[in-house]
Amino acid sequence: MQPPPESSTDVTNADIEGNIAEVEQALVALKQRYAQIESDRQRKVELKNRIEEIRPQLANNKLPALSAELKEIKTQLETIEVNLESQLFSVDVFKEPFWQAVRFGGLGIVVGWILKSCTS
Repeated sequence: MQPPPESSTDVTNADIEGNIAEVEQALVALKQRYAQIESDRQRKVELKNRIEEIRPQLANNKLPALSAELKEIKTQLETIEVNLESQLFSVDVFKEPFWQAVRFGGLGIVVGWILKSCTS
């Protein structure tokens, strides 16, 4: 038996290194996303606390500055909630399971047709 040529080993090593680099990049992106989510959650809590501070003041004094601040806080909260929702669910998460379901579902249908035609 002849040992495998070195070029295939080099290709395999290059593939492995490329896959490791992709995984490292995905990990960095995941860590950044997690940090952003935690930051948004903390900011959301701070804004809700600020709303609770403003509401009694607004009930006593109908100052336009307080009303404007309350509207600004509500706008920021809506933006944060949209960011949190969009970060939790991305299209990339559903790509692989979708295609696996299509592939294996289609395979199941084909196998079913073959079995049915064999029994008839």
